[in-house]
Amino acid sequence: MIDRRQFVLAVVVTALVAPLVSLAQQPKVPRVGILISETVSGQASRVDALRAGLRDHGYIEGKNIAIEIRSADGNYDRLPELAAELTKLKVDVIVAVGTKAVLAAMHATTTIPIVDPVMS
Repeated sequence: MIDRRQFVLAVVVTALVAPLVSLAQQPKVPRVGILISETVSGQASRVDALRAGLRDHGYIEGKNIAIEIRSADGNYDRLPELAAELTKLKVDVIVAVGTKAVLAAMHATTTIPIVDPVMS
């Protein structure tokens, strides 16, 4: 049986690879946006697990993948602005940590896949 972490990683990797297959002649560094409701330090284990999983699949931050982290630090009113930043950066997928982050991401975009590691 596949565990939640493996499922989330599979979704993220699929979201990153699919656009690249269709644009094979145009090299593009995939971008993962991470939107966190609380502090980055409070979610460090999840972010580290995502990075490790991506590394296990050959994605190395700064080499062939970019990770953009935005954290509201518990100030939930900032989430819509932070989600909008990630959409303007044209990330390929948004990993939203926390219900309020998921809702903010859903309001910011209808085209970028959103992954909720808690619900997945």
